Amino acid sequence: MPAEPSRVENQARTARSEGVISFDYEPRTRVVFGAGKLTDLGTLARELGARRVLLVTDRGLAKAGHPQRGIALLEQAGLTVTVFDDVQENPTSDDVEQGLAVARSAEIDLLIGLGGGSSMDCAKGINFLLTNGGVMEDYWGTGKAKLPMLPMIAVPTTAGTGSEAQSYALIANTRTHMKMACGDPKAACKIALLDPELTLSMPPSVTTASGIDAVSHAVESYVCTRRTPVSMLFAEQAFKLLSRGLPAVIRNPGDVDSRAMMLLGSHLAGAAIENSMLGATHALVNPLSAHCGLVHGVAIGVMLPHVVRYNGGAVGELYGRLAAAAELCDARDPNAAELLAARLRTLVESAGMPTTLSACGVDRDVIPRMAADAAKQWTGTFNPRPVAEPDFRSLYEEAL
Repeated sequence: MPAEPSRVENQARTARSEGVISFDYEPRTRVVFGAGKLTDLGTLARELGARRVLLVTDRGLAKAGHPQRGIALLEQAGLTVTVFDDVQENPTSDDVEQGLAVARSAEIDLLIGLGGGSSMDCAKGINFLLTNGGVMEDYWGTGKAKLPMLPMIAVPTTAGTGSEAQSYALIANTRTHMKMACGDPKAACKIALLDPELTLSMPPSVTTASGIDAVSHAVESYVCTRRTPVSMLFAEQAFKLLSRGLPAVIRNPGDVDSRAMMLLGSHLAGAAIENSMLGATHALVNPLSAHCGLVHGVAIGVMLPHVVRYNGGAVGELYGRLAAAAELCDARDPNAAELLAARLRTLVESAGMPTTLSACGVDRDVIPRMAADAAKQWTGTFNPRPVAEPDFRSLYEEAL
């Protein structure tokens, strides 16, 4: 009897396979998209049978007036609104506990996450604990909620995370600082309300960093070992939209049509992740944020081109399709991976973001520790080319 294939061998075999891949696709979120669609918020909440709403947001958005508009629209629809706006940039289990106390006291029957990924993730976390009890650590992983959860509407004000398309909440453990991915189909939003006008208030640095993050979601999910025909469809369309939308927004931040391309592209990239996974770029980036304090999107911009080159020999044909979608070359061009990597670097440069780790202040001495941490990251196990600690170290060094 032949020996059982290792995980690495299975990974490589999956990456090489060009056959039709089996999948199980279950759409769970209604998508309402268009400029000015925020005005539908009260009507949509009423359609879900809501009477008492918890609006989860962050205080910084008050300057743009988005929470105030949301509250007014909900109250005009006859709903009682309670606000929890004490959400950190990277929500913690403490943030969720604080929001939980507010939700319980208000006896809510609907959650609305309005803001970036942090607000939406925190709202999902509150939903887990409010309906199923326990603490966030109990839901680390997939499918651990036993009871039904409350309906939720997600209203993104950034084009980046695609959290509104995903059934996972990314919550940091307050004590260990470890980020916990807590997912369950019941946590998926009932409605994603995508209004590109809300993204006009994003500062330029947030626009570019979140936009590059969305691009990476499309590129990584397209080639990961968990890819399916459905996820690839979402990822390719996302890449087309983001490749056009981000440069246009950089040139003209007030262009609503370009903002719409970015917001829809970000959502589709999030849907691609929901139906597949990510890869080595995100495994590399988390240690950069933890050890060097790099903003997630900035770290993504530095590392993504290097990972594309690394993967080129394994999935060059797939990268060719993405490069063709961006009109860089013919899909069968043998240099497609290199052309795609170069285009990604140019996109980062045009956004005024650093393209090397040295420019980000990263010291060579921290690379061994980061490589060891990167090798422990879950997302790296789905990379189309097997990647281990020495490979992570080489990728960091190349990016230095």
